[in-house]
Amino acid sequence: MKAEIIAVGTELLLGQIANTNAQFLSQKLAEIGVGVYFHTVVGDNTERLMQVIKQASVRSDLIIFTGGLGPTQDDLTKETVAAHIDAGLVTDPVALERIESFFHQRGIVMTENNRKQALVFDRGQVFPNDTGMAPGMAAEHNGRTFVLLPGPPSELYPMADRYVMPYLIGLLPEQQVFHSHVLRFYGIGESALEEQLLDLIESQENPTIAPYAKEFEVTLRITARAKTVAEAEKLIEPVEREIYRRLGEFIYAKGETSLHEVLVEELKQNGKTIACAESCTGGKVASLVTSVPGSSTVMRGGIVCYTNDAKRELVDVPQAVLDTDGAVSEQTARLLAENVRQKLRATCGISVTGVAGPDPSEGKPVGLVYIGVAIDGLPTVVKELRLAGRRHAIVGRAAKFALFYALQRLKKGERI
Repeated sequence: MKAEIIAVGTELLLGQIANTNAQFLSQKLAEIGVGVYFHTVVGDNTERLMQVIKQASVRSDLIIFTGGLGPTQDDLTKETVAAHIDAGLVTDPVALERIESFFHQRGIVMTENNRKQALVFDRGQVFPNDTGMAPGMAAEHNGRTFVLLPGPPSELYPMADRYVMPYLIGLLPEQQVFHSHVLRFYGIGESALEEQLLDLIESQENPTIAPYAKEFEVTLRITARAKTVAEAEKLIEPVEREIYRRLGEFIYAKGETSLHEVLVEELKQNGKTIACAESCTGGKVASLVTSVPGSSTVMRGGIVCYTNDAKRELVDVPQAVLDTDGAVSEQTARLLAENVRQKLRATCGISVTGVAGPDPSEGKPVGLVYIGVAIDGLPTVVKELRLAGRRHAIVGRAAKFALFYALQRLKKGERI
């Protein structure tokens, strides 16, 4: 089954919002073994939308539309698709009742155009909207399946999970289970990871291996299709074992999680606490840690020591070290990590100091970063990084490297 996703909305073409719906749907379709071959974005224009529909109907088996199901005149999707597939539009009583209830509960007079949101195809499938008003819908025409979904992610995501994916699985040639394991990597880029696994990726059939980069990390999804989850697990296990053998040092977790969540959980399980001293990351590390619910049990505090005065006065870095080694140096990173741990009475102290740009500092290049990890009972470790990219990317990567090295040190002790 070849799939195509068509996002409808002039605001997408103007760059006012990002097309995150297409990304989400592509990932969900990959999980059930449906390949997405095209992403298309078209504005709120009937003629251009019809051109796109006709083109998609020639090249794709499954065509999914997002957006254009609202109450206003520029919401054209269902009317245009209905004209193409020669379907009528009728009012769905369940959807209409939900819309009327929404306005009644809020004491707002419902305008007549809101009834438009309750219109669905006179044949096919209706997908309830549990978090909004406009329902989704699907119909088949000339061997093609057309699926229409609302634009707001808060409505589309739960609708896709609860109703659309089960519907699409039912359309597949044979009843199958699609089961995935997700491996999360840090400290290795997508291209380097792919090179290490190229033979596995090129020879893949079942299971499939799909790497993708996001937020300075690399995620690998291993997906197997089988009659049962147990059979899929058996297919995944040897592939996953081989990936661990080759790249285990970069794998920090399995499943849908994040570095900061894993670090907080590791600290909790071992009864340890953490404190941060940050220069170039400006509190980014502490912000990530404290974004995790329950982090108050492990987070002692953080100090943003951006200037040399702050490093000296708040974290006790001697002026002699700042004069000789510099603020961006292995010795300063070491002292920041050790001193913040002692000052805030934490088990683990981590520090970040570096040059985020756009200009060099102390005669040192943009992207030079030192990360210190000081853990009670272990020698302090300092890592030197040479990071590429603009300021935002350097700050983001440096913060996550600090979390990654702290996690490694906590898990492996001396071996980091």
